[in-house]
Amino acid sequence: MISNERSRRSIWRKMSMAVIAGGISVMAASAAQAGSCPASQMGIDVTKPGPMEPKGVTDTVLANTDLSKEMVALGDHQFRLRRLEVQPGGIVPWHAHGDRPAMIYVVSGTMVEHASNCAVPIVHKAGDVAPETHVTSHWWENTGKKKAVLISVDILHDATDMNM
Repeated sequence: MISNERSRRSIWRKMSMAVIAGGISVMAASAAQAGSCPASQMGIDVTKPGPMEPKGVTDTVLANTDLSKEMVALGDHQFRLRRLEVQPGGIVPWHAHGDRPAMIYVVSGTMVEHASNCAVPIVHKAGDVAPETHVTSHWWENTGKKKAVLISVDILHDATDMNM
């Protein structure tokens, strides 16, 4: 039983590291990061909070790892991999990443991000990666005619936090 548990942990650890490495590789591959705020449009709280409720979003946790039991020993933290499907007209509501860093990979479709630190909407297309750090507060919407699929990798501090 113990060896099975160790084997499962080892597999999840390897998968988690592969996802992180893949995300970093995708970001490094593009000289200029697509879907980012133009420097001339950056500021503090230049976009006010948007919708507070999700609309047309399916959020599926694909895997998670309790980081308190890993070498990093981050008590009360989960390393989480999710798939979000956002229907046309769908909204990922306003939320912050103060203690929940994340990376979003756009698998398909187009999403528009409304970030507190950018005066203009940011368009994210398939293949883009959007880093979300402690300074990120935002909401996303699918203004297209097709479903958008996103992969989210984050470090969740509070397992009861259901924020997108």
